[in-house]
Amino acid sequence: QVQLAESGGGLVQAGGSLGLSCAPSGRTFSTYLMGWFRQAPGKEREFVAAISWSGSSTLYADSVKGRFTISRDNAKNTVYLRMNSLKPEDTALYYCAAAAGGSIYNIRTTDYDYWGQGTQVTVSS
Repeated sequence: QVQLAESGGGLVQAGGSLGLSCAPSGRTFSTYLMGWFRQAPGKEREFVAAISWSGSSTLYADSVKGRFTISRDNAKNTVYLRMNSLKPEDTALYYCAAAAGGSIYNIRTTDYDYWGQGTQVTVSS
């Protein structure tokens, strides 16, 4: 069974940093497009960042551009999201997702095939 496991969430003050990790199990995801999404209470799940299977292409939501960095290490079968200059509005449940096909410009939740359970990020003001 394919599973994605996120880790690294927590509580941080505004202006601080956090790093999230996503480790797929059940199969190798080195050829998959990987993405991060987030969902705040009462809001829809939204795209945060995506990275191509090779890591050569990335895409960010405007709200996080310049503050967040997505990366991957295919040898470790792990995807990362580095979050700097965090703001209270970044507070959400962050999900890792994998897509067997498509491009980084496919940013809908329905474009992704596999999802993790999410890790909570809370930014205090």
